[in-house]
Amino acid sequence: MSRNYKIIFSILTILLIFSLSFFYKSFKNKIVSIESDLNEISGIEFDKDGNLWGINDSGNPPELYRIDSLGNITKTISITNAKNIDWEDMTQNGFGHFFIGDFGNNKNHRRDLTIYKIENPVDIRSEQTTAEIIKFKFEDQFSFPETDSTKIFDLEAFVYYKNQLYLFTKNRTNPFDGFTHLYKMGQNAANYKAKYISKFNTCTSNKYLCWVTSAALNNKRDQLALLSSNKIWLFEDWEGDDFFSGKVKEIDLGIVTQKEAITFYNDSVLIYTDEKFKGIGGNIYYLNINE
Repeated sequence: MSRNYKIIFSILTILLIFSLSFFYKSFKNKIVSIESDLNEISGIEFDKDGNLWGINDSGNPPELYRIDSLGNITKTISITNAKNIDWEDMTQNGFGHFFIGDFGNNKNHRRDLTIYKIENPVDIRSEQTTAEIIKFKFEDQFSFPETDSTKIFDLEAFVYYKNQLYLFTKNRTNPFDGFTHLYKMGQNAANYKAKYISKFNTCTSNKYLCWVTSAALNNKRDQLALLSSNKIWLFEDWEGDDFFSGKVKEIDLGIVTQKEAITFYNDSVLIYTDEKFKGIGGNIYYLNINE
C-alpha cells in the first residue's frame, strides 16, 4: 500500500470511528421503544405520581396516553371538547394542571391557535375529560400567511413559568435566519395576544437542525431546555422572564432524528423522545445534564 493510500485509509478509519461514536452517543441513552400508537409523539410530561404521558401530533385523535416503563400505553384519556389540528407540546403549572398546545402552524396561516388546560391526569378517574380552552394570537402577526422572510409564527414549544405561558417559535423564514422568538401569555381560559419578549439564534447551518421542537423547565424553575432534532440548549441565570438573557450551554445529541418532545424527570435528568420515521426512532431517551 502506497503512502498516499495509507493516509487516505487512516482518514477514512478515523471518520468511521467518529461517525460510529456519534451514533452510539445518541442511542446509548435509549430507555425503551414506544408503542406504535404513539409513533408521532410530540409532547411528554410527568404527572404528580411520576407517570409519563404523551400526545400525538396533527391528524390524530384528541387523546392523552399514559406510558409505562416498557413503552406500552396503559391508559388513554380523550378530551371531549378538543380537536387535534396540530398538537405539538405539553407543560404543567404548579397545581399540576396539564396544558396541551394545539398550535402547530407550518404555513403561518392559522387564526385558531389553541391551548387546552386539563386536570392533572392522575386525578382523572375516567377515560374522558373536558378542557378549559385558551385562544391566542401573536401581537405582531398581521398577515395570514406571512411572507417567506417573516415566517416566524410556527410553534412547537412552550413552558409554564410564574403564572404565565411562554412560547418558543419554530422559525420557517426563507432565507433561514436561525432565530426562535419568545412570547408570553396568560394561563386561563380567555383570548390573548401573546406578547413579544426577545429572540435567540440557535444556529443557521440547516433549518432542520436549528428548529426548536419542544421546551421544558426543571422543578426549581431555574433551568430551561430547548430541543431540536440533534441538540439541546440549556439556559440558566436569566433576568426576569427573558430566558435568553442568561447563560446558555449547547449539547450535541449525536445523531439527527425527529425529536419533538422533552421534559425534566428531575433537576438532573432530561427525558426526550423521537417520532418513528422510516424505521428509525420511536424511542424514549434520557440525558444526565450533570455528566
